[in-house]
Amino acid sequence: MVDKTLTRMDLADAVHSQVGLSRNDSADLVESVLTHVSDSLVAGESVKISSFGTFAVREKAARVGRNPKTGEEVPIHPRRVLTFRPSHLMKDRVAAGNKS
Repeated sequence: MVDKTLTRMDLADAVHSQVGLSRNDSADLVESVLTHVSDSLVAGESVKISSFGTFAVREKAARVGRNPKTGEEVPIHPRRVLTFRPSHLMKDRVAAGNKS
């Protein structure tokens, strides 16, 4: 498995090389897109990126959990969680990468 992580700077460099914007403008564009996606998710909206996937916020109800070490019941408070569902095209691309 490759231990490389894609960063904001990597995205900005890709925009710079493929679109031709300056490095600062590319970084601002990437930051703007990520901020818009983040703000939409905070507001409870889903974000669908065609051929990539869907980010959604899910409400999880309160429930009782157990400490696996002691067996003691512990309340788990209600919370909002972020979920991601990849598109079928993305699943196929990732699966094809596993074959090489």
